[in-house]
Amino acid sequence: NLTSFNPGFFILVGIPGLEQFHIWIGIPFFVIYLVAVAGNGILLYLITMDRNLHEPMFFFLSMLASADLVLCTTCVPKTLGIFWLKAQKITFPGCLTQLFFLHFSFFLDSAILLGMAFDRYMAICCPLRYTSILTPKTIIKIMMGIVGRSLGVILPVVFLVKRLPFCKARIIPHTYCEHIGVARLSCADISINIWYGFAVPVMTIISDLVLIGISYVLILQAVFHLPSRDARQKALSTCGSHVCVILIFYAPAMFSVLTHRFGHNIPRTFHIMFANLYVAIPPALNPIIYGVKTKQIREKVILLLFSK
Repeated sequence: NLTSFNPGFFILVGIPGLEQFHIWIGIPFFVIYLVAVAGNGILLYLITMDRNLHEPMFFFLSMLASADLVLCTTCVPKTLGIFWLKAQKITFPGCLTQLFFLHFSFFLDSAILLGMAFDRYMAICCPLRYTSILTPKTIIKIMMGIVGRSLGVILPVVFLVKRLPFCKARIIPHTYCEHIGVARLSCADISINIWYGFAVPVMTIISDLVLIGISYVLILQAVFHLPSRDARQKALSTCGSHVCVILIFYAPAMFSVLTHRFGHNIPRTFHIMFANLYVAIPPALNPIIYGVKTKQIREKVILLLFSK
């Protein structure tokens, strides 16, 4: 009689074991979230308003900023509600919505980074054909492909969770709803969820990483064939910010996967805290990295903030 295919709500515990520190933990998360919203908002405003930034690289950057805003806004406000207001309840539709946008923005980020790697490859290896190949129409097609692929990967996850019956305690020891965490509360067989939730995303992310790696191997080959040292440094500097963002995005993701798989002695508190930092810190750092390392963005930000 307690089994339900549409439970009324779930309880998000927060960070188990650190409940007495929730108020204080929320303060740095709030600051990081403000930095992420302000930084990505400024990037989007500059790229939208300044016609000099209407180039393929900046179109991809605006898409990355949008995905980062979705990622942090999906999780951090609810986390702060749990920390500060004890707002631990979340409805089943709300949980599915949060789950969808969390995973969707993650795969969107990965696909955008692959698109940016292709952009850098074309700019350095085929500079004379860059503008003729990466036309506005081509960029729109690439963006639609990025969004379509991310939807294709994540929509089955939503339906896999929605089909499950829930008859156990609906308490999630986390600050947000994620696929396997919700599926484990079901009283049905979740082997399909586990298989799909591990195999398909891992294959998608690994394929992105392999293609990004190939593009940078070709970029390095082209750079080292340039005649002058200044030309090599200039070519490499255009890739610096992208490489930093790639490391910030993929290194923690790989670390999290490995610790979940092999770090059985690592406390659950560490996993949950790390997962919260992962959805907050990269969206805050990405606009800072591009603002510091990209000359056009840096000049426009200085002009915007310190015009007098």
